Amino acid sequence: MSNAVNVRNVSFAYGDQPALEDVTLTIESGDFLGLIGPNGSGKTTLLHIILGLLSPDSGVVELFGQPVDSFDQGERIGYVSQKATDRGGTMPVTVRECVRMGRFAHVGHGRLSDEDRKIADDALETVDITDLADQQMNQLSGGQRQRAYIARALASEADLLALDEPTVGVDAESRDAFYQLLESLNESGITIILIEHDIGVVTDRADRIACINTQLYHHGDTESFVESDALSEAYGATGTVVHHHH
Repeated sequence: MSNAVNVRNVSFAYGDQPALEDVTLTIESGDFLGLIGPNGSGKTTLLHIILGLLSPDSGVVELFGQPVDSFDQGERIGYVSQKATDRGGTMPVTVRECVRMGRFAHVGHGRLSDEDRKIADDALETVDITDLADQQMNQLSGGQRQRAYIARALASEADLLALDEPTVGVDAESRDAFYQLLESLNESGITIILIEHDIGVVTDRADRIACINTQLYHHGDTESFVESDALSEAYGATGTVVHHHH
């Protein structure tokens, strides 16, 4: 297995407030990694460093074997941020137009071909929102909007999907369907990094867990995480795993 992500000895601080200290982890291609930790633990900071949105104070990050600061295959990365469920800042475009934007990385300033349009339509079908294609993005619910952004990443033929608390404000039924979608995408070979505050969801869905609170307390398979003391060490006495069996 090749590695999708290599993080070596990464530290980062906001001013004199450490956010990450000497974090090292490897994410293999095809992994479904759950990234967990208490509020303010550095999860989003680590994700932003992995994606090249922030530069570490020290340490090295590689994406698909390339240093992240010179990584030039952005179409291989799909990122859905916490703000994706937010209605406020949505572009005045239809769902289909949003998803077709995923093809722009491949065509540059050229026009979309029939093949590009087909790939975008297939992505809409994969995430089950073909019936919403002509709706404006700002008319969608939070869960529908998440699916549209994932479809855009699929249209770009992303190999890595990074999601930062993607189901905030999404109802329980939509949330369950959303995680089933992530599982099927992962089974199709897409690497997934998921930040999720619901630890039970992560331990049920992800096959590997990284637990951080400034430092890395655990990185390994889900079973070894559940059996370890990482949760209580990272969260203090309040950390417990609740399973959601479906």
